[in-house]
Amino acid sequence: MQQHTHSYYAATINNHREFPVLQDNLECDVCIVGAGFSGLSSALHLAEKGFRVIVLEAAKVGFGATGRNGGQIVNSYSRDVDVIEKRYDKKTANSLCSMIMEGSDIIRDLIQKYDIDCDYRQGGLFTALNYKQFADLKDQKANWERYGNNDLTLLSEDELRDYVGTDVYCGALLDNRGGHIHPLNLALGEAEAIVGLGGQIFEQSTVTRIEKGSQPVVHTATGSVKAQYLVLAGNAYLGDLAPKVSDKAIPCGTQVIATKPLTKALAEELLPKNHCVEDCNYLLDYFRLTSDNRLLFGGGVVYGARQPQSIERLMRPKMEHIFPQLEGVDIDYTWTGNFLLTYSRMPQFGCFDDNIYYLQGYSGHGVTCTHLAGRLLAEALTGHAERFDAFASLRHFTFPGGRRFQIPFTAIGAAWYNLRDKLAI
Repeated sequence: MQQHTHSYYAATINNHREFPVLQDNLECDVCIVGAGFSGLSSALHLAEKGFRVIVLEAAKVGFGATGRNGGQIVNSYSRDVDVIEKRYDKKTANSLCSMIMEGSDIIRDLIQKYDIDCDYRQGGLFTALNYKQFADLKDQKANWERYGNNDLTLLSEDELRDYVGTDVYCGALLDNRGGHIHPLNLALGEAEAIVGLGGQIFEQSTVTRIEKGSQPVVHTATGSVKAQYLVLAGNAYLGDLAPKVSDKAIPCGTQVIATKPLTKALAEELLPKNHCVEDCNYLLDYFRLTSDNRLLFGGGVVYGARQPQSIERLMRPKMEHIFPQLEGVDIDYTWTGNFLLTYSRMPQFGCFDDNIYYLQGYSGHGVTCTHLAGRLLAEALTGHAERFDAFASLRHFTFPGGRRFQIPFTAIGAAWYNLRDKLAI
């Protein structure tokens, strides 16, 4: 049996419910493969509309990136407004950009509606390491304001010291519609809401085979589910279940460490207003405080989802560079988690065989966009597919180099962008 990785999140979950293993042959309206945020959001939005939903999870609810990420509510997609408007036709671009803030709003609504205890805190910072990045943040603010986010504030280097206790950054953009959460507790709260609405969730129920047809049948080792619609929401953990979907993206690993609980004075010195932070580098670092005053620090992307020999050895120097006052502090938790990266850096939503849908490839922006994805899927299955189709119309590119060389080629490209960040060009 697969259990949650040894992380701060797994050690501090609110709910220890064990969902059953599928051991029957069942029928439903929609069967969803994967109990991460994509699958949970889909199931919850569909259950609210009266669909009979079943979710099959190979391990535990929130086992993958959902229960291992930095817990940051970051708006937009991995490609932002400026790129979207240049790359796609006006109608598609307007549709995509009109949704860039919706995922965070959905999260807040679900927390309130279902009374989910997940340590929600308002406010997120994008920090600039050089003046080129700060100029880009000015453009980002203007772009986001054109699409309705007026809760943004540019912070100068001096102003930023009231928010982050370091002199590494030269400015920042504060997004008050961002924030941070305990993501595993959010996922578990959503799972409880699904069950409360009549949905079913089965853990330790790996899908072994899919029978396509007018009513797809999903098989596990000990049961099956026949449905009107099937939703593939496994993301980086989908494996070879649907090669035509999984071959369009590559898994990447991100590393996270969590310190021992800090004194209240030290925690307030690091992040006086308890906002979360991510920098503007291509290979970015991110951090925030937990509810018990640990610093949770992440980054260190590894292409191909290989786990480093020592996560602490990789991440500690980055943390201590930002916060020298944490030099030598005890690290209580280290873990890695995989997310799915697309070549376009845009999410991949679509449908094949008329009744098999897929949601994947958030490229590092999964916390918010997964929640949007579930709403769009529910719209599509109730006859309002316009917004879902805006994503489905995007062309999916494969990474150069084929299966053998796509990971090293991608790593080489990332190394160039990393050098460009350091040289501020």
